[in-house]
Amino acid sequence: MSPTFERHIQCAYCKYHYTTTKVRSRFIRPVSTDTLFFTVYEQAEINPILYHVHVCPACGYAANDQFSKTIPSHTRKTIEHNITNKWTNQDYSGKRSYEVAIRTFKLCIVTALLKEEKPVVLAGLYLRTAWLYRYLEEPRQVERFMRLALNMYEKSYVVDDLDDPKMTPLKVLYLIGEIHRRLGHEKEAIKNFSKVIEKKKLFIDPKVVEMARDQWQLTRREMKKDFTVS
Repeated sequence: MSPTFERHIQCAYCKYHYTTTKVRSRFIRPVSTDTLFFTVYEQAEINPILYHVHVCPACGYAANDQFSKTIPSHTRKTIEHNITNKWTNQDYSGKRSYEVAIRTFKLCIVTALLKEEKPVVLAGLYLRTAWLYRYLEEPRQVERFMRLALNMYEKSYVVDDLDDPKMTPLKVLYLIGEIHRRLGHEKEAIKNFSKVIEKKKLFIDPKVVEMARDQWQLTRREMKKDFTVS
């Protein structure tokens, strides 16, 4: 059995029917996952992130499963002007390299911005793009997209209705804290980890609370170490 399969999609913009590649769950074999949910897989080419975005070959509209199902009428002309009128037929089905996957993510980010998707959707796209650059060992691009993700997660916490059990308010706060930590913003990291711990009774997310507590302690140790060295 092939590790991938073809999923049928109808484009939300132009209604064209096409197929996109997905990885079968039984072939997804993670080796490790870090504190920013970056996962290393047993086989680098069987990475579900490579196929996270689907792209309509007819019009160029790119999306993921987190996109809202409808396209606001006032954004259709903006998408038409900036994407579909400039699009030449390209087929992103089949096997993808990491470089090709990054192209699909960037197209999806543009689509999400023009469509005015929720900040949490954009944040997830930015963070996954950072992961793809980590696989390619391009630290400058990793930092660039982490900063973009941070900005959107902070905006999301304020304006989004975070009712998805996979993306709770506590998880968003945790991600804000962990990205701050990795960017060297220790005080902001500790502040957001503390918020997770303080709000643990409001939202049931024990794993995230445990991770926040661990990272709070780690950040405190790192700050003390830096202070001692200086």
